[in-house]
Amino acid sequence: MSAYRQRIYAKYTSATNAPLAPETLAGLAPRSANLNRLIRAHFPADKAARILELGCGHGALLHFARAAGYANMTGVDGSPAQVAAARKLGIDGIREGQLMAALAETAADSLDAVVAFDVLEHLTRDEIVEAIDQIARVLKPGGRLILHVPNGASPFGTLMIYSDFTHEIAFTPESLAQLFLASGWRRVESFEDPPAVHGLKSAARYLAWRCIRACLRFYLLAETGSGEHRVLTQNLYAVAVK
Repeated sequence: MSAYRQRIYAKYTSATNAPLAPETLAGLAPRSANLNRLIRAHFPADKAARILELGCGHGALLHFARAAGYANMTGVDGSPAQVAAARKLGIDGIREGQLMAALAETAADSLDAVVAFDVLEHLTRDEIVEAIDQIARVLKPGGRLILHVPNGASPFGTLMIYSDFTHEIAFTPESLAQLFLASGWRRVESFEDPPAVHGLKSAARYLAWRCIRACLRFYLLAETGSGEHRVLTQNLYAVAVK
């Protein structure tokens, strides 16, 4: 691991303006609506599916997936601070390890899904190509890779790409399609990451976001003459199928 990665990841949960990991499981509640929406929309229908989360952090997604019935999901993260935070929260099934080493230790055609939530942007282009080739190796035919990455097509995409010193790259639906289809994957589809509605305040935020998004789409229509769907949120989800 490079020197800058070693320095940042060693204190990944503490070297921030606000704590990255909560003190208790109750502190994960603000993320529940968004992560549960991801689980419902993109996780395999079979609750017995074998799922590996790469870069699982302190285990927020794994916690909510387990609560939703996905008992065969495990996680790996390269930051000792993140793994320690997960253990403090009592979230098991998480181990410390580097992404490529974890994939190399996984048998071919053995997983139903791999999740990389806020992970690929930390890799160089060559590392990304190597990673998705290894992910394709460990997935069963028809298995899926579920991604969450910064969206370079968003008007505020730079907030995400430059919010972390270890970020290397942002993506767009077009660049993801180019990457995965050139690498032999069957298909890839990108989705927006809008505010999740879970009460009156979040509903108001969602309606405001819809209005602003409509204005942005009108601007793009005026500039390009194209009314095709655009993914404009600061982050995007993508699902690639082997």
